[in-house]
Formats: sequence, structure tokens, C-alpha cells
Amino acid sequence: MHVSDEYVRYRQDAQVLAEVGRQLAGQVSRFRVTLSRETAEAAVAAWERDETGVVGEETVEEFALRDMAAELALIGAAVTERGIREDGRVVVDLGVVQMGAALQAVGQVRQLDG
Repeated sequence: MHVSDEYVRYRQDAQVLAEVGRQLAGQVSRFRVTLSRETAEAAVAAWERDETGVVGEETVEEFALRDMAAELALIGAAVTERGIREDGRVVVDLGVVQMGAALQAVGQVRQLDG
């Protein structure tokens, strides 16, 4: 297989991006965010669900949906462990990974809903 110059550069770029991540990891871990109570409760419900079934073959869309549901459940875990209810809202410190997943889901859901 012939590897084009572009993909050699892309691999180098990916390695630099990973180095940026390694350097950021020590600087940034969590951010305090505010969620509506309804959204926080839905995240907690996702965390409390018992999903014990075996996952079979999935389409790309099915995998994306299951992955987003798992990320929501992790946000629900954070709400359960350290969420603070304030005036109909919930304040919680979320990890950057969960925040990134939630922000990425905006575009993914829009694309899936087409």
C-alpha cells in the first residue's frame, strides 16, 4: 500500500495533537457547569438504567447512538456524585471529556436526525 505524503503529514499532525492533549491534561480537568433540573435528571436516569444486554452487530448510526447514551450516563454519574441543586437547576463539575462529548453530540444528533 502506498502512503501519500498527505497522510504522513496527517499522522504527524495527529501525534502533535496528542501531545497538546498530554500537556493540557495536567492543566485542565473539570469545569463547573449548570444544567436544567430536567436535563440533569434525564442524565441520572441514563446512569441508573440497567443495560445488561449483549451488543451485537451495529450500524455506524447505532454505535454512535449507544456511545452518546454512554456519555450521557457518565454525566449522570457526575450529577449523582457531586451535583448541587440550585433554584431549579443543577450545578456540577464535569470532566473535559464529558463536556466535549456533549458538545460533539449537538452536531452528531443534528446529522443523525438529518
